[in-house]
Amino acid sequence: MTKGISRRSAMRAGAGVLAAGAIGAPMVHAQGSAGNLRFAFWDHWVPGSNDALRQLGARWAERNRVNLTLDFINTTGNQLQLTAAAQAQSRSGHDGISLAPWDPGAYADQLEPVDDVIGRLVQKYGPINPVGEFLAKRQGAWRGVPATSGTQNKPALCRFDLLQQHAGIDVRAMWPARGEKGPGADTWNWDTFLAAAEKCHAAGFPFGLPMGSLTDAVDWVGGLFASYGARITNERGEPTIRGNQQLRQVMDYAVRLSRFLPNDVWAWDDASNNRALISGRSALIFNPPSAWAVAKRDAPQVAENCWTIPMPAGPQGRFVAYLPWTTGIWAFGRNKNAAKAFLEFLSERESAEFTTNFSGGYDIPPFLSMADFRVWETEGPPVGTIFNYPLKPHHDARYSIAFSPAPPELASQMYIQALNTKVIARVAQGGETIDAALGWLEREINNMRRGL
Repeated sequence: MTKGISRRSAMRAGAGVLAAGAIGAPMVHAQGSAGNLRFAFWDHWVPGSNDALRQLGARWAERNRVNLTLDFINTTGNQLQLTAAAQAQSRSGHDGISLAPWDPGAYADQLEPVDDVIGRLVQKYGPINPVGEFLAKRQGAWRGVPATSGTQNKPALCRFDLLQQHAGIDVRAMWPARGEKGPGADTWNWDTFLAAAEKCHAAGFPFGLPMGSLTDAVDWVGGLFASYGARITNERGEPTIRGNQQLRQVMDYAVRLSRFLPNDVWAWDDASNNRALISGRSALIFNPPSAWAVAKRDAPQVAENCWTIPMPAGPQGRFVAYLPWTTGIWAFGRNKNAAKAFLEFLSERESAEFTTNFSGGYDIPPFLSMADFRVWETEGPPVGTIFNYPLKPHHDARYSIAFSPAPPELASQMYIQALNTKVIARVAQGGETIDAALGWLEREINNMRRGL
């Protein structure tokens, strides 16, 4: 995904929290920790966002007399994941490391349980996002702390002017920048969405929805499937394809929708939808506010007409695609008590808000109680454009990740192989019947199960 935002504005947004001294000191010394500590974090796409962790780390380290080193590793070419794999194999390296969504399961045996940290945080802030728990709680224990930095939602990022002009939908009235629904919000469902997609396509501003095999495509299609109740396996990983009317229904819908998308969406990467919006060629994408942030810099006439709203609702409710990071502590780390204290500090409300401010509202905390940060109210233009980016109670929505509730080991394989978009492509692009495509899907799932 193409990411970008003014570093100066991010610094201004975050400076107030540190200046106010709102971030409390953790209890490292009470736990008998000090010495050296090294963490590897993912290199944030939003320029300047790494500075939030640098400043928080420096403040925490000084208070606790810990020699803290933070390294930021680029995800291009899977550099961060290759680093994690090498360290797990050699049982040496950093004390803790950022883990991509499915990685806590891959390294569960080598990650220090952090149930004590999670317990204290939940007692303070309430439950953690259930998708974060699904990914990070493995083998009966929390294998990492769900992170704020880099964690994203993928709601609908709209050109409100184009939707109003060509589809007759006033998204700002439906989903205003306040904690309540507006007129028409209850009609924001996939049927309304399909009609709007057809009209915007006819007007030359098709919705920019990737249908390839990378994360932006897999995530939004996962939310679509969830809203139809179209599970392809049960909790044990057994295929639930045969006789699954919800799955047939969502397949039929997705094929019809694909007719109103750009012809090349099957080959799009995770930057293609951003470019479609920023260039002014698309009326809607599913994405974090990064595309809007780049538009502020490169195409202000586009940015000032953007508005973020929840994903449409389906027969089984409204779901928002969610892609979290987790920070794990290696079981072979030398300073695990200090590492736990540092992650607990980064998860405190004041630290999480500081982090989110630096990213211009991109980062989503794992706690549902933290959906009220002021950055989502004040960012613009137009002011309020990302108010509805985090999931809020009035959305009547739930977070989702593709291929849940399958066991994470299987779900991660289905996710990597993009089975949800590929099965649609077999019908929409390959000309297969839905029955034939679903037969292929069942065989693929069974092959994956045998390989686990």
